[in-house]
Amino acid sequence: MPVKNRFAELQSEITAWRRDFHENPELLYEVHRTAGRVAELLRGFGVDEVVEGIGKTGVVGVIRGRTDTHGRVIGLRADMDALPISETTGAPHASRTPNVMHACGHDGHTAMLLGAAKYLAETRNFDGTAIVIFQPAEEGGAGGQAMVQDGLVERWGIQEFYGMHNMPGIPVGSFAIREGGIMAAADQFDIVVTGKGGHAAKPHECIDTTLVAAQIIVAAQSIVSRNVDPLKNAVVSICVVQTDSTAHNVIPQVVRMKGTARSLDDAVRDQLEADIRRVAQGIAAAYGARVEVEYSRGYPVTRNHPEQTGHAAEVARAITPQVQTDVAPMMGGEDFSYMLEQKPGAYIFVGNGDTAMLHSPAYDFDDEAIPFGASWYAGMVEARMPAA
Repeated sequence: MPVKNRFAELQSEITAWRRDFHENPELLYEVHRTAGRVAELLRGFGVDEVVEGIGKTGVVGVIRGRTDTHGRVIGLRADMDALPISETTGAPHASRTPNVMHACGHDGHTAMLLGAAKYLAETRNFDGTAIVIFQPAEEGGAGGQAMVQDGLVERWGIQEFYGMHNMPGIPVGSFAIREGGIMAAADQFDIVVTGKGGHAAKPHECIDTTLVAAQIIVAAQSIVSRNVDPLKNAVVSICVVQTDSTAHNVIPQVVRMKGTARSLDDAVRDQLEADIRRVAQGIAAAYGARVEVEYSRGYPVTRNHPEQTGHAAEVARAITPQVQTDVAPMMGGEDFSYMLEQKPGAYIFVGNGDTAMLHSPAYDFDDEAIPFGASWYAGMVEARMPAA
């Protein structure tokens, strides 16, 4: 691929940016240092327009090609935020911020897109406009939605979106993608069971909320195996159980539970919500307890559009023959979905090798992936908007 050699030359520079971001991680929308550094670098590259504060703390850069005969506009997105995790890598560039680290590789995504921006600003070997998008708050803050609501699409006339995520377990120098749902809808729910607390030696005088909660847990986590079509993907996990008692001999009055529901199909998503409510209400009623269920919809399904998935895979194959086009979908959530709901596009995985899993305190981005990811970002612009 024409840009691969240039990114090999730039690798040490891009790695330095990446490690600086890694040492100085920031959470959600509080990515002020990161966003400021991104904007500073973009201006130094000679990017035509740099706008800060989109979606609170997002940064947008505009790079115009040598020509613009068709008015085509392509958006490239990277996320900037870190996670509230204490790092255990022991790396020289480990986080300097207590209890915060880049455990998902957003430092790598940001650095690779910066490398692509530098190359595109140098060469401008395309016909149209490239929009480089640096997004805050992917990790649960819906920063992608915030940028869309702040006029991202309309202000710059973006016609297609492309995004990338590193993936442990996929070899460095490889890509993986699929048409349709590649990341799941991510919802969450809270269940509060209220009964009649009392002495554990007299359970017959109580309404035992721990028993009710236990039955709800078993039944809710059986929804997928017994109610959802086995040919469709879904997950229900109850992850937090809290009572209002810490004593060995007290049946608690209240039990609170928190969980998540994941799906790749809108009808299944509706079913999971309805079934969780039905199971909780039915079991509570059977034992004479009261129950409250709060169900919150999170990120929608990240759906790759067919034509754009083909373009993304084609660009990846120009970089390396190691491109899987039928990778299994992941049940994690991703707020790039909000951009793909607005315009067609695709989301691809780039290999991070045999590293710790995402969101692990032992995770680190593999800098050897930089030339591949940066080449793909830049290649999407040149392939979708070839020079006139």
